[in-house]
Amino acid sequence: MLNTALAHPPVPEIGEADVVLTGDRPTGPLHLGHYAGSLANRLRLQRLCRQFVLIADLQALTDNAADPGRVSRNVMEVALDYLAIGLDPTRSAIVLQSAVPEMAELAMLYLNLVTVARLERNPTVRDEIRQRGFARDLPAGFLCYPVSQAADITAVAATLVPVGADQAPMLEQTVEIVRAVNRLAGAAVLPEPRILLSTTPRLPGLDGQGKASKSAGNAIDLRDDADTVRAKIRCMYTDPGHLRVEDPGKVEGNVVFAYLDAFDPDPAAVAELKRRYRAGGLPDMAVKCRLEDVLETLLGPIRERRTAFARDLGEVRAILRRGTEAARQQAAQVLDSVRGVFGLVRP
Repeated sequence: MLNTALAHPPVPEIGEADVVLTGDRPTGPLHLGHYAGSLANRLRLQRLCRQFVLIADLQALTDNAADPGRVSRNVMEVALDYLAIGLDPTRSAIVLQSAVPEMAELAMLYLNLVTVARLERNPTVRDEIRQRGFARDLPAGFLCYPVSQAADITAVAATLVPVGADQAPMLEQTVEIVRAVNRLAGAAVLPEPRILLSTTPRLPGLDGQGKASKSAGNAIDLRDDADTVRAKIRCMYTDPGHLRVEDPGKVEGNVVFAYLDAFDPDPAAVAELKRRYRAGGLPDMAVKCRLEDVLETLLGPIRERRTAFARDLGEVRAILRRGTEAARQQAAQVLDSVRGVFGLVRP
């Protein structure tokens, strides 16, 4: 169970009329960083309103076109992870982005409302370009990522979009596009989505270097078996200065305590462990053993559900088809309205 103080920041004014759009790029298995950062919140949101969860395979190709198999291989893996954590397909439609062509057409229309200069000024895009070292070899699809995201959000008439602070500029650009369309129409053709800002701290990597990341291989995957989880915990970065049990240890920067803060349902017990660790006399292994128990309690049921769904991939594909069709029905209505704004008619 995720620490409720981290997983459930106040979310005002969410009702059954709201529609949430969220999702992930299928470039690798989902891990505990995803669970802490977004998945646990999706479980809560699906109890409050309608939710579309997008497997964004088209967007994943913007920087993986040289290895498309990496994307296609992970579509079903991500779908299994979604079902394993407890997403209910009747409340959270799981949608394959590439199977909703209306989203691609909306993105094409929206590109006429956005300048290259504005895309290049987007802080999130700028940071991602720098991290990937694209320079002027930047794929055009990657630069236009915010427009594609705006198409996804508006296609299902989403009114609420959960994002981390680093992704907020992406939603701001969506709002700009929505307002531009509505100005052209002289009416509120598209709903203006609200941002649901996450206050959950990013989960650090097992090695203490940056955030937990599938590309860096420094995360505990949701599909990891118990032995793998145990081995990863045993290798977690702690306090390099805590050489002997009796030495005082540092909690800050200690990855084991960061994971306990995120997932241990007993914050008081974690606070006592921190006090003892700082005072000296508490071995790293004792803290790691507690984390093993905490994560097995969380991941054990997820692992079992994943195994059960994996035995019937036909049903998983059916769930994906139903969710995608629900998104297409909504997107078709939105696209007709937006085409009308641009003066396009169907023969």
